[in-house]
Amino acid sequence: MGMVSGKTALVTGSGAGIGRATAVKFAAEGAKVVVSDVNAEGGEETVAMIEKQDGKAVFIKADVAVSDEVDALIAKAVESFGRLDCACNNAGIEGKIVPFIEQPLDNFDRIIAVNLRGTFLCLQAEIRQMLKDGGGAIVNLASVAGLIGFPGLAPYVASKHGVNGLTKNAALEYGKQGIRVNAICPGGIDTRMLDSLAEQSTGGEITTREMMDPLHPIGRIGTPEEVAELIVWLCSDRASFVTGANIPIDGGFVAQ
Repeated sequence: MGMVSGKTALVTGSGAGIGRATAVKFAAEGAKVVVSDVNAEGGEETVAMIEKQDGKAVFIKADVAVSDEVDALIAKAVESFGRLDCACNNAGIEGKIVPFIEQPLDNFDRIIAVNLRGTFLCLQAEIRQMLKDGGGAIVNLASVAGLIGFPGLAPYVASKHGVNGLTKNAALEYGKQGIRVNAICPGGIDTRMLDSLAEQSTGGEITTREMMDPLHPIGRIGTPEEVAELIVWLCSDRASFVTGANIPIDGGFVAQ
């Protein structure tokens, strides 16, 4: 029996990276998985990966920054698998590295719309459904940038601090009704987003690994699969006393 056997799980932004690894892990641990992303090709590829391993999954395209699309996503998820037990709000963007006073307003607005508003909208819709279903578990993707600052990334840092705040409030308000809500705060993880940030920082003069590995006390960046392990565990009954937490998974980055 897997950690989440018999449960239904939703993962936003699961067309690649941490989201994809999480969707695959949910399926491997026995869940039926709703894969969602704005990138239909990537989402369908994730579904194919799950089905190749004899798992059950469906792809539903949605932009988490659009309220109607989030509501439709939850409705279609329940239509597909009958209920919603677990959710991972992973969809997010990094934006541009720009000094604070030079940050373009459109960059700020888009990052806040996807990362913070998107998480807020998903939490609202997921909690409404989980109240009907008798409880559930939600994991939000924050970041070490939700715990400390990073020069040049003010909108991203603000959005991820906000995700940690939403997590605490949702956990406090719905814990007695059987809904646990946690956030995880990844450090450098081997994803397209990290490659983008490294490219912006160095202009491609050194590789992502050359730049990021030495910044982590463990000596390397993490993998999406390592993050997925934590997410699925938090959504399982094994984490039944864990809620309202903002958990670093960062190879010791914020311990420095």
